[in-house]
Amino acid sequence: MSPQYPKDTKPKFNNLKSKKASSFHEFARSTNDAWDIDDEEDEDFLRNPSPTPLGLHSSTQNQQQQNEAGHTESAVSHKPSSPVTQAGNLQNVQEEEDAECEHVNGKVIKSSSDAYLSTSSVRSTLQKQQSLPVRPIIPLVARISDQNASGAPPMTVREKSRLDKFRQLLASPNTDLEELRKHSWSGIPREVRPITWRLLSGYLPANKERRELVLKRKRDEYFGFIEQYYHSRTDEHYKDTYRQIHIDIPRTNPLIPLFQQPAVQEVFERILFIWAIRHPASGYVQGINDLVTPFFVVFLSEFVTEDVENFEVAALPLDTQRNIEADSFWCMSKLLDGIQDNYTFAQPGIQNKVKALEELVSRIDEDIHNHFKRYEVEYLQFAFRWMNNLLMRELPLRCTIRLWDTYQAEAEGFSHFHLYVCAAFLIEWRKEILSMIDFQGLLMLLQNLPTIHWGNEEVGLLLAEAYRLKYMFADAPSHYKR
Repeated sequence: MSPQYPKDTKPKFNNLKSKKASSFHEFARSTNDAWDIDDEEDEDFLRNPSPTPLGLHSSTQNQQQQNEAGHTESAVSHKPSSPVTQAGNLQNVQEEEDAECEHVNGKVIKSSSDAYLSTSSVRSTLQKQQSLPVRPIIPLVARISDQNASGAPPMTVREKSRLDKFRQLLASPNTDLEELRKHSWSGIPREVRPITWRLLSGYLPANKERRELVLKRKRDEYFGFIEQYYHSRTDEHYKDTYRQIHIDIPRTNPLIPLFQQPAVQEVFERILFIWAIRHPASGYVQGINDLVTPFFVVFLSEFVTEDVENFEVAALPLDTQRNIEADSFWCMSKLLDGIQDNYTFAQPGIQNKVKALEELVSRIDEDIHNHFKRYEVEYLQFAFRWMNNLLMRELPLRCTIRLWDTYQAEAEGFSHFHLYVCAAFLIEWRKEILSMIDFQGLLMLLQNLPTIHWGNEEVGLLLAEAYRLKYMFADAPSHYKR
């Protein structure tokens, strides 16, 4: 059903349907930014950078700088970007997703990004949004822990048996990684997820005796990078990279208090800056900031039994904080090694994946594909974000963590299996998509799919469907084409 608007308040969308560009680069250049950055604020924080952080302390000065850079978002989670967006400049598309914009009489209005998340600002934002069909407001204490929509108990007899099997595998002198992947595909118990992720990502060796030595060496190596490179963040050559990271990090999961802590934001700044300068072929691209969060939460969960989203990280011992940071860096790096063409110049990996998604959907659900063609919806307009952020903007964080259990268990999970998950995710909303009979309604739906109440059950069904599609089509690429 199309969204119903109060009389005289239905937003007007002007020039929504742009002609299909003759080339990808023309398509990219056809879109302007939906927001601008205050240069004076940027220069101010670059003149006064946060201190070099090996002590992992948070300073009042840095917190003020983050506020000045506009780190507070509205209380409406996953706010839709402008449907006018046609994925221009590819990095700018991500900026449009990140920057809060509101449609008022067809115009894109930059929201007040430097306002504190006060009661009055929340109320004001909600009043402005009453006429728009946005997804439900996520409670400020957004649950990160595993959960099922049905409210099933957290530990059944079957789950306890699975946990015992994991512990048996992990206790072996040489962990059988193939067997570990087999058991991890259907979800990893919370209690053993941190060590399992380290093993499946290739960060830790299968040999149990070598693990402590490897951990020490890699953690020392990471903080060696910090000492060697982090002071250069305000150098002319790197200041634009640091500036963009500094702006993006407060927008990462803005409704989860954990990620608004200055100590956590400083950790993310260091991780992303070091990764960017060690990977000059791509550098930092918006969207990579999201990819740190699952690793950080999972490795933090080793030391927090519940209520991770509100835990004060600064209360942990310094060595523990440092270990979580280093492990998050290395595991994120391992992930990005497999999908780096998503973030190199012109982002060819994403172009290819979006095209593959279009071809796949045309084969598995011709009705949806033709519906998009009829209303001139380009796959790039919604699927760019799905590929760039690995569906992290479409799903609650707890669902992303469960999804990544399978991605790390699946061969080429992040680079290849993700395509089939995206196809299954799109088909999941078949009824809602086909009920939308206008361009803007379709774009609003596709950019704000209602997954807020999803849990393990829904993700499990999504993965099962994705596996079915992979089984049918992965070994028969000719099925893509007509």
